[in-house]
This record gives sequence, C-alpha cells and structure tokens, in this order.
Amino acid sequence: MKNTGEISLFPLNTVLFPGGLLPLRIFEARYLDMISDCMRTQSGFGICAIRSGAEVGKAARCHTVGTLAVVTDFDRGEDDLLRVIVQGERRFRIEESRVERNQLQRARVSWLEEQDAPLPDERKPLADLLGRLLHQAESPVSEMTPEFDSAGWVAGRLAELLPFALSDKQRLLETDSALERLEILYHDLLAEDITR
Repeated sequence: MKNTGEISLFPLNTVLFPGGLLPLRIFEARYLDMISDCMRTQSGFGICAIRSGAEVGKAARCHTVGTLAVVTDFDRGEDDLLRVIVQGERRFRIEESRVERNQLQRARVSWLEEQDAPLPDERKPLADLLGRLLHQAESPVSEMTPEFDSAGWVAGRLAELLPFALSDKQRLLETDSALERLEILYHDLLAEDITR
C-alpha cells in the first residue's frame, strides 16, 4: 500500500480517531462538492483539528496530524442541510498543502502506522468507564459495536467522548502507540476517582 496520497481537508474544532464515528452537517458549497466527489469516487477526506481560524469562511490553519474519514451514512434534514456520518479510518501527517480558489484545502499526506495492542488487565477500569459513556451517548456513537479488548479502540473512544481540551485530544492523536495513549489518559488526563 502506498505510504502517501492526496486528499481534501475538512478542518474542525474536534479530533476524530480511527474507528470513531462523527455526525456532520454540511452547508458550505466547497464541502458539499467535496462530499459529493468522495461519494462518487468512494474515497475519503481528512479531518484535522483547527490550529487557528474558523470552521466556516476562509481556510483555517490546521494541525498536521489528522484522520482520514469516510462517509458511512447521509441524508438531507428538514432544514435542507446535508447530514453525514463519517468513520475514522487511518491517521495521516500533512506533508504539504494548498488552498484552492473556493477555499477548499488539498494536502499531500503520509499515512501513519496504528500500533494497537490488547487492553491490559490493569486498565480494565477505563473500558468500564467507556461502557458507561457509550450507554449515555447519542446515536450513532451509542450503536457502535464495542471493542473493549482493544487498547486503541478504548483510548480513541475515551478521547472522543470525554471533555478534554482540543490540545489534549490532538496530543493523543499524535501518539503512535495505543498503550501509550492509554497511559496518557490514565495518568495525565483522568482523575483517579473517575476510573475507580
């Protein structure tokens, strides 16, 4: 598999991890065209957290590590906005990018390896916490098939669901090892009484 590719970017004030689901409302022409093209070619686009700028209007500056997203479901709401659900597939690093005339960003990216591992027994409380969060979550997240034995899946879903700062979520996304992500979650970001 090629280690580089070119994709469109969708800068957002959120972080998507591989395996995660994210509902989006699309209304800007550049992103409607992007989604249409991705569905026609059965390809994905990159979701990157915004470093500076806004989600709408002029192209925002975004972090260099993001996640490839593919559309898994779509419909038009009563407000005539396109609603899509995307799933995170693989992480990437932006090598170079350009802004097109319609302010859509395109980037050449290199794909990052995902180093998953079984969930260690001593981190089972994190899976228990995640189970409670999923039970309280809204669709489509609440309908995901759990992978509580995967350190990467548990770490990714906790990072998406818990109200961490965007910078902390980005730090976790940029961490290659799932076990290291779990340790950052456990020791640096979660209070001890949450995991008991």
